[in-house]
Amino acid sequence: MIRASLAALALACSLSAAAPAAAEDKDRWLWLEEIEGAKALDWVKAENAATDKLILSRPGFEADRRRARAILDDERQIAMPDEVMGNVVTNLWRDAKNPRGLWRQSPLDAWLAGKPEWQVLIDVDALGKAEGKSWVWHGADCLAPEYRRCLVSLSPGGTDADVVREWDRTTGRFVDGGFALPEAKSNAAWEDADTLLVATDFGAGSMTVSGYPRIVKRWKRGTPLSDAVVVAEGEASDVSMAPFTLVDGDRLWTLIRRGKSFYTTDYLIPSADGSRFVAAPIPDTADLRDVLRGQAIVFLNKSAGAIAEGSLVAMSLADMAAGHRTAMVPVMTPTRAQAIEEVAASDNLLWVKALDDVEGKLFAVRRDAATGAWSQHEVPLATNATVNLVGTIGKRDIALATSETMLDPPTLYAIAETGAPQTVQSLPATFDAAGMTVEKRFATSKDGTKIPYFLVRKTGAKGPVPALIHAYGGFRAAQTPGYLTGQPYRAGPLGLFWVEDGNAYVLANIRGGGEYGPAWHQAALREKRQNSFDDLHAVAEDLVKTGVSAKGRIAISGRSNGGVLVGAAMTQRPDLYGAVISGSPLKDMKRYSHLLAGASWVAEYGDPDKAEDWAFMAQYSPYQNVRDGVSYPPIFLYLSTKDDRVHPGHARKFAAKLEEYGNRVYYHEYLEGGHSVGADHAEDAVRAAMLHAFLLRELVERK
Repeated sequence: MIRASLAALALACSLSAAAPAAAEDKDRWLWLEEIEGAKALDWVKAENAATDKLILSRPGFEADRRRARAILDDERQIAMPDEVMGNVVTNLWRDAKNPRGLWRQSPLDAWLAGKPEWQVLIDVDALGKAEGKSWVWHGADCLAPEYRRCLVSLSPGGTDADVVREWDRTTGRFVDGGFALPEAKSNAAWEDADTLLVATDFGAGSMTVSGYPRIVKRWKRGTPLSDAVVVAEGEASDVSMAPFTLVDGDRLWTLIRRGKSFYTTDYLIPSADGSRFVAAPIPDTADLRDVLRGQAIVFLNKSAGAIAEGSLVAMSLADMAAGHRTAMVPVMTPTRAQAIEEVAASDNLLWVKALDDVEGKLFAVRRDAATGAWSQHEVPLATNATVNLVGTIGKRDIALATSETMLDPPTLYAIAETGAPQTVQSLPATFDAAGMTVEKRFATSKDGTKIPYFLVRKTGAKGPVPALIHAYGGFRAAQTPGYLTGQPYRAGPLGLFWVEDGNAYVLANIRGGGEYGPAWHQAALREKRQNSFDDLHAVAEDLVKTGVSAKGRIAISGRSNGGVLVGAAMTQRPDLYGAVISGSPLKDMKRYSHLLAGASWVAEYGDPDKAEDWAFMAQYSPYQNVRDGVSYPPIFLYLSTKDDRVHPGHARKFAAKLEEYGNRVYYHEYLEGGHSVGADHAEDAVRAAMLHAFLLRELVERK
């Protein structure tokens, strides 16, 4: 809201809406944490209305909304594979007529030839209408190798919690009396056609402090869930327990992942005689990525003996199951400029997508059956592009991958180990890129580290012009440049609109992500978090230094963890930034670990309940660092009431505190959408238009 008068409304509200502990009585906005509280929702409605009044009637808003919707609903979009199931491929298709999506299948060969023959399996919109539910598709897990029976997950409104129901692909119907789980944050995996491993809310004591399942049970067909037998338990202090399956040729491996913290995991595998689950001797800091011909493919986040961190290794599953000593065999070790990001196995090959100075490369990796040694070679795709590995066709040893740049639309390829990649489908250009250029640059951070960033602007542009920097900086998540109609994340074609205006759009690859492997993440972990903020400042200052933009004319954008980033950045350098976009954000780092899934992120940020951790977190926590008497850049906060991952109280309290001190705040809280905010393209299009109007109002019109 763009007025401070809501502070009066807040003061008029009773602080008894949420009963704070004595130590937290000083947080005068604590009542806004009551997600569905009447007073809190009245505040939300008033904030939404004030922002709508400023934005929705602006000249150009409706044209932006219509264009964004047309881009998002374009029926020429690539039909990305959800899964290859034998001789068919599945896809979830969303367009204007089907905003929640059609789950459908086509014969694989027809799809590969670019002439798919689609058969609708589940119409999510029609199902929701028939059942009176606002269903959002959360995927389907079909039992290999027949892929007849599927576990379909549907979320009410887009929350992380969902319902799971058994569905028969041959009859096209949910199975009467079949497996079904009520709404919860569940994980279920097939052991065989009549048996599931299930982790869900089994009642008191069955969930972790992070709000995820703690117990895994074996559930037999035809028996009530209450009769399911415990096969594994974690601790209440763990993040979660989750069963999962991996397909290895004709064999299905059903395993259990115990997340002890966000970055430490124990894996349990079936014993050799199948009587129980046993601990796999995989380092708890490593990630099990896939299986190939009896070998577990493991990514090392920390070095193991002479094998460097960031490498892939292979370990024998048979040896693990039998309790024998299990050697680590090197599979692939990246160079200093590289980071292994995605891994997928076909029947005889391992496919690896790596970043090389934040540009994508694809490798085919093969194991010599006689020696056990692994060899690799790069499979040429596009140069200077972002590559995404989206699946494999197992028995044909084919990888499915996309390639795109900020100015070149994505193309989906079917790729064999040798020979030219086969184009499956290319997205036609949705804008004229002839007058635009992309540059990869490097800024120098406070400690001398070189930080890459991608700059898009009109060819021959003369600065300084307003700039928008999008960044994330956490959880090992690399930010790779994609086609402008989809950047920045969850804001649709905002980046495109901004560049077409004659402004600069920047994607910054700051530390905390995975752009250069585990070390790049560890450099901004816990007490080193300030490095990510310094990196963002360095990119902004480099834009000023090189004449691209100017102080006070630079906007920064981040969502989720990026909300911590931009919140810290605006409170540390209000002189440098002119506007802030913050989606589904974390802001109150003193209370985050007590809100929804926050406890699961202590390994990333630290534990604010420990004095030694709060000592460094207090230096940057956005909510605690807002000061009276300081003029902060205007901020647009967008989020969802139904977000059951990051608590909406973060954004609400941050907005209220900024407004109390007389700062400009734009606020928009959606009722649906979960952590991803928009439940469909209609909401995404509105958001893109709103954010564009915000940037124009604050960076262009207020020169």
